[in-house]
Amino acid sequence: MVIMTSPPTFEPVLARIAEEVARTPGRGRPADYIPALAACDPRSFGMAVAEPDGRVYGVGDWREPFSTQSVTKVFTLALDLAREGDALWEHVGREPSGNPFNSLVQLEYENGIPRNPFINAGALVVTDRLQTRTGDASGELLAFLRAESGNPGLDFDPEVAASEAAHGDRNAALGHFMASYGNIDNPVPVLLDQYFRQCSIRASCADLALATGFLARHGVRADGTRLLTRSQAKQVNAVMLTCGTYDAAGDFAYRVGLPGKSGVGGGIIAVVPGRCTLCVWSPGLDERGNSVSGVAALDRFTTLTGLSVF
Repeated sequence: MVIMTSPPTFEPVLARIAEEVARTPGRGRPADYIPALAACDPRSFGMAVAEPDGRVYGVGDWREPFSTQSVTKVFTLALDLAREGDALWEHVGREPSGNPFNSLVQLEYENGIPRNPFINAGALVVTDRLQTRTGDASGELLAFLRAESGNPGLDFDPEVAASEAAHGDRNAALGHFMASYGNIDNPVPVLLDQYFRQCSIRASCADLALATGFLARHGVRADGTRLLTRSQAKQVNAVMLTCGTYDAAGDFAYRVGLPGKSGVGGGIIAVVPGRCTLCVWSPGLDERGNSVSGVAALDRFTTLTGLSVF
């Protein structure tokens, strides 16, 4: 006789990870170059796992909204790639940079073409191209995140956007430099306003785990419609794996073994294609801008579950 049982949930694994994180000293420091983020408590921790059918599990501060920052670059990339396809890759590369996320170094000798969509220069290019195609890149992004997460309350944080604008000289330099090479379509002030609004969106681990689900479903949105082809979803996951955690992408792939994208707000999203998506948040960062506890939690998740792309 075969006894049918319910499939196991991720809850015991998440509980164990949260207990281990709580006992770990040295959990990094919040981003202090954005004043609105500097006051975050580095001991905060939340983690969520969403399955392709929309079931979501969480632990800790998993429903606490936080500043998404560079995590949003994944979604703008997907939204633009869905519109223009491979033509996008004529304006931004797919290679790891090996330099800090806000570096200007490579742009000059690579003729204004950023190495990948997840360093700031590359994200500015993607946002610019989405702005050209929609007239409101940040609004398009917000609508997508609301729909995929099922949370209509997601919104921009004006304080964070203003804080980034007040300290955005390097991003402005990146934008103007690329414009000088003809790789920016819109006026740089318009682009920067869209980019800072994009990065200011507040969302929880639950929201972002659900919103990332289309990458686990090989390009299919929560409502069953297709955003990306299967091949395009593979491309986004591949670039996340090789470029998603700034100049620590090799170490992240070595430890975690999943496509992932981090942000200086302390969030990291990750994808197990066909199986689940994750989001972890803890605002204490390492010297490369990645969440210390977030990387450790994802490392433990793949170790405990055996779920990895390798």
